[in-house]
Amino acid sequence: MFQSSKSPRIFAIANQKGGVGKTTTSINLATALAAVGKRVLLIDMDAQGNASTGLGIRRSERESSSYDLLFGEKTVSECATTTKVPRLSIVPSSMHLSGAELELVSVENREFRMKSALSDIGGSYDYVVVDCPPALNLTTLNVLVAADAVIVPLQCEFYALEGLAHLSKTIERVKNTFNPKLDIHGVVLTMYDTRNRLSGMVATDVRSYFGSKVYDTVIPRNVRVSEAPSYGLPAIVYDMRCTGSQAYIQLAKEVIKREKQILRVEKVAA
Repeated sequence: MFQSSKSPRIFAIANQKGGVGKTTTSINLATALAAVGKRVLLIDMDAQGNASTGLGIRRSERESSSYDLLFGEKTVSECATTTKVPRLSIVPSSMHLSGAELELVSVENREFRMKSALSDIGGSYDYVVVDCPPALNLTTLNVLVAADAVIVPLQCEFYALEGLAHLSKTIERVKNTFNPKLDIHGVVLTMYDTRNRLSGMVATDVRSYFGSKVYDTVIPRNVRVSEAPSYGLPAIVYDMRCTGSQAYIQLAKEVIKREKQILRVEKVAA
């Protein structure tokens, strides 16, 4: 594999609430980034393994997993496997992750296990996208310590802002204590239903609270996106023309645009 000296940008896809489109966003954002020529690694850190299944990786095929990576038993290159999507690889999940929380309690430098695991990744990838579990536990903390930025999928529902405020405080604590470079890259509104007045109200509230941190792209409710995982395919591969797929393609473009803006700011600061 081609390597450069540049380290990849690491995105944590996180929200402590389940059912917000976190895994769907992880899969399709990673696929869209790969589709525009970026070399992408998706790491499935959720014990349910939905990101792995959604990319067609059967449990019987998961000889190495993110559990092995987290506990230093194997390297990224040993755990990563290719997918049906060109330039997209995945470190699949394992059921062993369900017990990782208890195991990490007694491990030395427990908050830095993932950071250490990704330290030798080199320039094999442009982006690493990590699908976090739906909880703010030690596994998620490990990802936040290793990440450059957090992308937060947010379902357009009544309690959205309450959960986002909690996550924001957690990210700020991690930034102050373990990872000073960590920041919220953006908030992506998911499962937006134009027929539902509540979706518009929530979107307005989130934008008024977080301003420019909220991506312009909104992910709509879409049947084709929901169907895709049962075929072991990202929605973008399953049906690229559907509204959900097109939205994720636009999201990837917006992410890359923000990356360029961040790079310009860093160059000026240097």
